[in-house]
Amino acid sequence: MKKITFDAHRQAHFAHFNGMANPHFGITAEVDITSFLGCVLRSPTLRFTPAMVYLISRAAMEVEAFRWRVRRCSGEDEGAVEVVEHGNLRPSFAVPTAASSAFSFCTVAYDEDPLAFHAAAEAMMERMKTEPSFEDEPGADDYLFLSTFPWATFTSITHAMPAGPDGDSVPRIVWGKYQQRGDKTTMPLAVQAHHAVVDGSDLGRYYQKMQQLLNKSEEIFELFLK
Repeated sequence: MKKITFDAHRQAHFAHFNGMANPHFGITAEVDITSFLGCVLRSPTLRFTPAMVYLISRAAMEVEAFRWRVRRCSGEDEGAVEVVEHGNLRPSFAVPTAASSAFSFCTVAYDEDPLAFHAAAEAMMERMKTEPSFEDEPGADDYLFLSTFPWATFTSITHAMPAGPDGDSVPRIVWGKYQQRGDKTTMPLAVQAHHAVVDGSDLGRYYQKMQQLLNKSEEIFELFLK
């Protein structure tokens, strides 16, 4: 983890949005999952959710601003804010449980190796069925908050946000029900981010990265298809 120092104009941009009552903004757009879904359907071991979480997290890792977090300083600089960059992220995604009708958080550290990540995610999803958790690590901000809404192909979404003046700067990403459009399968993907650290161009790059990864699904998940 390292501290980020902005140039004067970027610092003014940061201060402008960080001072707003609601500094978050979001976009919902369709992505083409034709290749990805084909891999899931052909493979006896590749599961939709851990594989999708892998791609969503990998795209976030590849866009620098998605690893930046706004923090309140302590000590001599108490009251000021700083921006830090994480070297790795932990996707925390909602999964069903056997213990209740309510979902559980399922947190797995990102691993560049899709086989390793998929195995870790499957194991944690299985554990959450009987040991559900609704707790985040106190003070941690290296998360990606992920969820799914598989009942509809939504066009927008809003999120419950933390109370208090500080909130958090963790991106929130939700995917919805996919549908057939001609010879393609598309899926809504909603991304919400803190505007003080993520700009519109960053969000645009995220969608571009995500689509590139979806298109390369056969290569990325090659070992699941053998």
